[in-house]
Amino acid sequence: MFPLEIQTLARLLIDEARGKSLRVVAAESCTGGLVAGAICSISGASDIFERGFVTYTNRAKSEMLGVPGDLIADHGAVSEPVARMMAEGALRESHGHVAVAITGIAGPGGGTPMKPVGTVHFAVARANRSVVHRHERFDGETREAVQLAAVRTALEMLREAIA
Repeated sequence: MFPLEIQTLARLLIDEARGKSLRVVAAESCTGGLVAGAICSISGASDIFERGFVTYTNRAKSEMLGVPGDLIADHGAVSEPVARMMAEGALRESHGHVAVAITGIAGPGGGTPMKPVGTVHFAVARANRSVVHRHERFDGETREAVQLAAVRTALEMLREAIA
C-alpha cells in the first residue's frame, strides 16, 4: 500500500514511541489522512497512535483544532503560523504526547507564485517543548509524490521529536 521506505519509517516510529510510552497524533490537511494511514498500516500501531484529524478546510482547522480564522485570513492556510497552531491544537484536543501537523499545496492546481504547488509546512508539538516547524518545497512533483514526500517528512519529524 505505502512504499517500503514509508512502511519502514512508520515501523521505526511505532517501536520508538512504544519504547518511551508516547502516543502520537496527526493533524493533516494536504495529506488527507495518509500519515495516520501509514502508521496504522503497521501492526502494533494501536500501542502508540492516539488519533488523527483530517482538517482539509479552513473551517475544519478552526473547529477541530482551534486555529483562529483571522490567523488563516492573515497568513493563509498554507503557512508556518497555521501549521504551528494545528500541531498545538491536535495536542490540546487529544490524549497524545506528540503531534505532527501538515498543511500544503499538493497540486496539480492551487499554487500561486508565492506558494507554488509542492509547498508544505510541517509542525511538531510535544508537551513542555517548543514547537518545531519545517517548510519544504517538493518541486516538479505529482500530487501523489508531494503527498508521499510529506508523509515521509512528517514521520521523520515525529521520530526526531521522540528521540
